[in-house]
Amino acid sequence: MTLRTQNTGRGLVMGLLFLVGITPAWSMTYEERQQLDLSAYTVTDPDASYFDVPQRMALLEDTENPLLMQHAHELSYGVSCQQMLEIPPLEKKIRIPGFYPSPDEWRFAVKPLTEFEDVVSRLAGTYVATGDDYYAQCLVKFLDHWAESDALMDFFYTWQQPQAWFSTESMLFSAAMAYSVVRPSVEGMDSEIQRIDDWLSRLAYQHSAIPGHNSSCCNNHFYRRALYATMVGVLTDDDELFRFGVSAIYSALSDMTPEGAFPLEMQRGRRASHYQNYALLYLIPNLQIIARQGYDVFDLEINGHTIHDAVDFALDTFEDPSALGDMAPHEQYKGFFQDDQYFAWMEMYQSRFHDPRIAEFITPYRPIYNRGTGGYVTLHFMDPQAQWHETLQDRREEQKERIWKKTAH
Repeated sequence: MTLRTQNTGRGLVMGLLFLVGITPAWSMTYEERQQLDLSAYTVTDPDASYFDVPQRMALLEDTENPLLMQHAHELSYGVSCQQMLEIPPLEKKIRIPGFYPSPDEWRFAVKPLTEFEDVVSRLAGTYVATGDDYYAQCLVKFLDHWAESDALMDFFYTWQQPQAWFSTESMLFSAAMAYSVVRPSVEGMDSEIQRIDDWLSRLAYQHSAIPGHNSSCCNNHFYRRALYATMVGVLTDDDELFRFGVSAIYSALSDMTPEGAFPLEMQRGRRASHYQNYALLYLIPNLQIIARQGYDVFDLEINGHTIHDAVDFALDTFEDPSALGDMAPHEQYKGFFQDDQYFAWMEMYQSRFHDPRIAEFITPYRPIYNRGTGGYVTLHFMDPQAQWHETLQDRREEQKERIWKKTAH
């Protein structure tokens, strides 16, 4: 399952570094991933988004759930397509400082990138909420504008300064996931669609040709690369990209400890719980996309482990950090509990498995929005019977504070 490399020299150098020993011993290596036989995985429906869009739109049209109705109503105000099209594509070399050493500089530098993600997610969500083709067509026009400019193809990368590579990951999967929502309904824009498909494919191949260094080869950043590869693979009917995305699931399950932990995420010390959750933020949507192609991957078992073990372990650490054992300090960072975006995966997971702990946990966070991994996920996934009250801001803050105190140790 060797991906084509466009930037062969750099990809070859990084691949050789990989094979001479920088991969942590407990992780599935790059070489091992290349040897996986994933030939059984093929794209079966290029028009299948990460959820059943027509079915969900029909449900929203008839629902009497106050939370969903209010959420859809807020989105129905829409946006100006002309304003969106005036946002300049990122054609020049993208260079981003590291987040942890320079958080303020990082936030400033990524503003154009996050604006892109918000735009594509907003247009896709507004289309789902309203059924108005205007927003679907606008999203295609917006992405075509960037495709015509060959945007995002030029970013600075060295293994010491990978942040631009990291930051463009989420632009790729946010664009691909949003685009998958609207593309099947858009008519009369064949040339634009062909151009976008080609652009996304070239971006995915160029970006994923960099294997990464040390942990970024195999940790949550690999899961992020896999997420856009899977979605772009579906959109472009490309089994090679699709299998690259599937390989991340095999890698994650193979790496898992008996407790259900991802070892590379446990290396983050006081942020171990945060990064266990962060890994799920990308693995669960990836599984959802693959499952929509007809594969029972949520119950895929490797070495006795399924993704459910990782979910259970994350929830265990939320409730009691001592579940981390000797893998990480028990004095865990809790800041991510204040931000609903980190729990977007739970809406997708809950739509399939109805976990009672998740049901209690996500109630105060709804409606959940993540501009990259799924956009308006409560709108797209929540069972109307799951939660009926409107989640007003003061109620949300009160319940978040309760969760914060519950998880404090």
